[in-house]
Amino acid sequence: MLTDDCLRPPVLRPGDTVMLISPSGPTRPERVARGMELLTGWGLRPVPAPNAYARRGYLAGDDALRAADLNTAFADPQVRGVICTRGGYGAQRVVDMIDMAAVRRDPKVVAGFSDITALQFALWRGARLASVHGPGAAWLDDRTPLRSAQSLHAALMTTEPVTLAAVAEEETFAVRVPGRAQGPLLGGNLCLITASIGTPDLPDLTGAVLLVEEVQEPPYKIDRMLTHLRRAGVLDGLAGVVVGQFTECADGWDTTVNDVLSERLGDLGVPVLGGLPIGHGVGQLTVPVGTRAVLDADAGTLTVAPAVR
Repeated sequence: MLTDDCLRPPVLRPGDTVMLISPSGPTRPERVARGMELLTGWGLRPVPAPNAYARRGYLAGDDALRAADLNTAFADPQVRGVICTRGGYGAQRVVDMIDMAAVRRDPKVVAGFSDITALQFALWRGARLASVHGPGAAWLDDRTPLRSAQSLHAALMTTEPVTLAAVAEEETFAVRVPGRAQGPLLGGNLCLITASIGTPDLPDLTGAVLLVEEVQEPPYKIDRMLTHLRRAGVLDGLAGVVVGQFTECADGWDTTVNDVLSERLGDLGVPVLGGLPIGHGVGQLTVPVGTRAVLDADAGTLTVAPAVR
């Protein structure tokens, strides 16, 4: 059974140093430059990690380099936050190398999404660290406009609860089961949740509100992943489900991603709220993960306690 206990890092303040790390795929310096400009405008001091721009094929450098950047940030008292540049693939290859004692000794806010779900799961397992599911530092203004920046700023630099409302324009808006639930908000990218089955990092989701989002996966693959989670017992005992953006998840069949989500989540006996602008789509907003959430499917809202203190 999950409890409300979690480790909250200190809120970021103007003048704080944040390290920009690439734990997964390689990034583009010009996109990170835009992210650094944004963070600097908030009064923060963004510093690229030594290997932030490394590359080895589809990875941002060798595993040892990516793990070293994470451990450098977690051990440095001058670094107050870790902003991942992007997702991609590779975080699961390095999470077992993280110095969790350093994380527990000096907790820092960690922000990212997509493949970073694997890192956030590991930090939850190893330190019960609350973190932030939001855009990375490789910033794209056309996908993450002003409202996205404001949402990330609020989650990193204030201690106010985060409240998001379902948006009718989001494709998954129609996915809904009435009711109200509360519990720790855990999850993120559906592929990474499913890939964590059988590892030490998959949380016991009993009593939790599960967040799922995805990109560029056709409906039958969404079906396969949700069916895998169901058959593995991972979804047993959930308090509720929050469905974020399922971006570019269509193929040539008549069955839509909404059909799959409604069928595979709709009979769990818990409230389900779709249409949240959380994920890979335009206007992505930020939510804490690991802290207590209240899901009100009737009102179409999700309210989450801050990840910082």
